[in-house]
This record gives sequence, structure tokens and C-alpha cells, in this order.
Amino acid sequence: MKKIAILVVFFAVAFSCSKRTGLPDDIPTCILQKIDQLESEAVRNPPASIWQYEYNGQTVYYEPSYCCDFYSTLYDSKCNIICHPDGGIAGGGDGKCTDFFATRKNEKLIWQDNR
Repeated sequence: MKKIAILVVFFAVAFSCSKRTGLPDDIPTCILQKIDQLESEAVRNPPASIWQYEYNGQTVYYEPSYCCDFYSTLYDSKCNIICHPDGGIAGGGDGKCTDFFATRKNEKLIWQDNR
């Protein structure tokens, strides 16, 4: 019985990991959960995406706005919201990180919805 339980756990882990092919290994769990959430929603136009940058000495994750007057969101590595760099009615975000686009570095596309 113990061998069967071990096999079940092994295959569950193996198949759940196969969904993550192509993603960097160092992505925080909370960002992976955010990707799962986006994949469970309706397809967006433009497609949903998550970008990684260096900003103010830390690794951050940027989720662009998907429509109209919605905010984009900038997360730290624990998925705490740092700010909303752009979007909103005036397009300038929430005003808490007005230098994000000018000072961000090392852009890397982490994930894009290809459905």
C-alpha cells in the first residue's frame, strides 16, 4: 500500500510540473499561483503576461493592464503589491512608482497566455 501511495504522489508531482515547462526555476510560488489564476480566467486581449525586472535593488514582477482604465500591477517577490505603475483613468497609475519605466532593468518575459 505504501508503494502505491508513493507512486501516486510521484505521478501527481511529475504531471503538475510538466505544466510549468519553460518557466524559470526561481519564480516565487506566489507568482506561479498568479499565473494559475490568470490561466483559469477568460482569455484576455491583449494576452495576459507576467514580466520580471530589477527595480530599486529588488526583483519585481509586472502584470500589465488588460483593458481600458484598469491599473497594471507591480509585485515584489512575495506578491505584495508595490504599486500600479500605469493605467487608470489618466493612464499614470497610482503615482507610487512614477520612475518604474525609466529605471527598471533586466526585462524578462516570465509567462504569456498562449491560449
